[in-house]
Amino acid sequence: MSGHDVAGNGAGLPEPAVRVPTRVVAYREAEPRADSRALAVETPVNLVYGSVPYAVMMTTPADLEDFAYGFSLTEGIVESADEIRGVALESGREGEQGGVRLLVDLAPGRLREHLARRRALSGRTGCGVCGVEDLASLPVADMRAAPAIRVTVAAIERALSALSEAQVLNHETRAVHAAAWADLDGALVAVREDVGRHNALDKLIGALMRSGRDPATGFAVITSRCSFEMVEKAARLGAAVIVAISAPTSLALARARGHDMTLCAIARSDTLTVFCGGERLVMPG
Repeated sequence: MSGHDVAGNGAGLPEPAVRVPTRVVAYREAEPRADSRALAVETPVNLVYGSVPYAVMMTTPADLEDFAYGFSLTEGIVESADEIRGVALESGREGEQGGVRLLVDLAPGRLREHLARRRALSGRTGCGVCGVEDLASLPVADMRAAPAIRVTVAAIERALSALSEAQVLNHETRAVHAAAWADLDGALVAVREDVGRHNALDKLIGALMRSGRDPATGFAVITSRCSFEMVEKAARLGAAVIVAISAPTSLALARARGHDMTLCAIARSDTLTVFCGGERLVMPG
C-alpha cells in the first residue's frame, strides 16, 4: 500500500527520515529533558530527460521512480506510462548538497517533442507553478471525460479512517503530506508521502500509472489543502473524485467544475463538505 521501493536503500541515496538529538523545554521546569526526534528528509531531486536537466524539486527521497512517472505526466512531458522506457537514480556528485538525479529515459519520439518545448523550472518544496512566465502559461489538464462512477459516503469515510494509520512517515516525523488512492469500497490501494503536497500526489499518480490502474476504479484523497494545481494533476490522471482534508481555493473549485470533477473537502471523521459534483455521491440509506 505504501512504497519506499527505490529510495533510501542502496546507491548512496538518503533515507526519507533522519533522527536527531533534541532537548525538550518545559515552561515550569528548570532543566530541559534530553530527547530525539525524527525529521523528514528534504533533498533536491534533479529530473533529467535525454541528458538535459529539466527541473530541481525539493522532495522526500522515497518512491522516486513513482515521482518520475507522475511528474512527467502532470507536467505534460508524457501522455502514458509506456512513453517512459526506464528511470535510473544517481546520487549527487561532490558539491551538490546530497542531491539525487532522476534520469528519465523517454521513447525517442516523445523525447524529441519534449526537447522542443522544454522550459526551465527551479523547484521549491511543493511549488506548483515555479518557472511559469505569464498567466496564459498556467497549467490546464486536457479535457478528459470524467469517469461515470458513483462513490458512497461510507467508502469515503472508510478511506479517511484508514489514511491516518497508513501515513507511516508522517507518524515518524509529523512533517509530510500524503496522497492516497482508494477503491470504490474505500479500501486504500496506494499511499505516497512527501514534504511537498504536489510531490506526494505526483508520486501517487506515478504509482497508479506503473500499476496500470483504471481511474474509474476509485478516488483520490489528499491530506493537504486543495489548490488548483492539485485538481489539475488529478484531472491529468483522469480521476473523477478528489477528497481533501483541508479546504479548496476558489480557483481549485473553478477548475474542478470545468473538468466535471467531484470535489469534496474539509473532510472530517463526522462530516464532509461537497463543493461540486455531488451527483456522484451515494448517501447512506
